[in-house]
Amino acid sequence: MSNAVASKSAPENSAAAVTSARTDQAMAWFAGRVRWSWPEIALWVAALAIAFLFPSRALLFNEIAILALFALSLDLVLGYAGIVSLGHGAFFGLGAYVAGLLAKAGAGAGLLSDPTFGLLIAGLICAIVGYITSFLVLRGADLTRLMVTLGVALIFSELANRMAWLTGGADGLQGVMPGKILGLFEFDLFGRNAYLYSLTVLFLLFIVARKVIHSPFGVSLRAIKGNALRAGAIGINVNRRLNGAYTMGAAYAGVAGALLAQTTAFVSLDVLDFHRSADVMLIVIFGGVGTLYGAIVGAAAFKVLYDLLAAATPQYWQFWLGLVLVVLVLFVRGGILGLLSNVQARLRSGGAK
Repeated sequence: MSNAVASKSAPENSAAAVTSARTDQAMAWFAGRVRWSWPEIALWVAALAIAFLFPSRALLFNEIAILALFALSLDLVLGYAGIVSLGHGAFFGLGAYVAGLLAKAGAGAGLLSDPTFGLLIAGLICAIVGYITSFLVLRGADLTRLMVTLGVALIFSELANRMAWLTGGADGLQGVMPGKILGLFEFDLFGRNAYLYSLTVLFLLFIVARKVIHSPFGVSLRAIKGNALRAGAIGINVNRRLNGAYTMGAAYAGVAGALLAQTTAFVSLDVLDFHRSADVMLIVIFGGVGTLYGAIVGAAAFKVLYDLLAAATPQYWQFWLGLVLVVLVLFVRGGILGLLSNVQARLRSGGAK
């Protein structure tokens, strides 16, 4: 009798040991992914240092930081959830108008004018709108999702145009007067405080996104993107995960739009224009889809290349920019980060020989 019990418990103990080993491997994998590498640390230190090394270019750096956060929001939706969107600029514009209206109502004083309060409200409202619209977006396949997101963006743009009594219409929202950041730091004329403010917000939200992507939730998103049917078959709630990712991306885009409104003290219909959605998709592809850092690298490269080409060839800069993007997409798989990874792999293989 005891031998029979022992024979039955042996497979159970073996299965438990295998499960425990796999759990330990998974935990080790997560720990390794979450650990910061020295290139990551160097990137953020450099981003902070340039504010003091090149103070005259702070306005440009501020635009890059805002664009990087906007691209990061789309990377969460496209790169990890696999939702193709041509209307992501709707949340960017909505966040800009929310922050602008709050700053205008506060008239430079009080809680309503506090930029951090404006960021929180803009992000919250965009998250709510993103969650509601996510049910419409997820009802169809890729092409349907593409058209739905584009349609939502067009609706938001037309509403902002028609509601001129609230948004200012074609003339833009006048009287946007953001107060001091946390009641301590005022936006200066040269834009250094604005850049440090945008960089801080970008860094904090990047940390959150990084933790989410390297969590079991992020792993489930990768599984869904790879094969949604198989992910559902193993017990993953596909729609709930995609709703969460889309909501998070909408909130991030709203915060990016709020940063633009606060640091420029102006909001116009341009924040809802189609080119916002198109440009941010190009930036994500340019830097590398599904990498997080591709959004930052792509935003910096895109903006610098944009300024250089516009200054060198004012009449044909769009042609050259388009040519660079086409060449990169066709011949460099994975964008700029993909190119850097290939170079690093070749250097390692060469060193090993």
